[in-house]
Amino acid sequence: MAVGGAVLLVLAASSANAAPGKKTPYWASLSHDEARMRVGPSLDYPSNWVYRRRDLPVKVVQVLGLWRKVQDPDGAQGWMHVRLLSDTPTAIVRSAIAPLHGSPSDGSATLFRAERGVVGRISDCSGGWCAFDVKGRRGYVKASDIWGAIDE
Repeated sequence: MAVGGAVLLVLAASSANAAPGKKTPYWASLSHDEARMRVGPSLDYPSNWVYRRRDLPVKVVQVLGLWRKVQDPDGAQGWMHVRLLSDTPTAIVRSAIAPLHGSPSDGSATLFRAERGVVGRISDCSGGWCAFDVKGRRGYVKASDIWGAIDE
């Protein structure tokens, strides 16, 4: 009988750890260089996509235990294990070219330009601008030029 009680305690503890800490939808990013999206919330389901892009932003739309149903920048949806995801705020350039400015203003100097598909880490989003860091190259990008961890 004591063994059964121990099993129940272990199961209760593991479900408490798997409980979602955030209300969906919320933003996440890929934490590995390779991540598989599956058609269902288990390793038993086949992969429908393999992503090879650390920091790619995804939107978590559903939580089931240790699995997250995510949407990628192109709208594809599927399931990923929570260990493949990070809370690091990232975004992907959606416009053809996104100028990165020295300050959050159209009148400021353009430091460099990012093409569609460039992924970077973002911070300090306000007034329609976000600080954008692409492998150490930093600037400010218009929020309308990117898709990712920003309030829409």
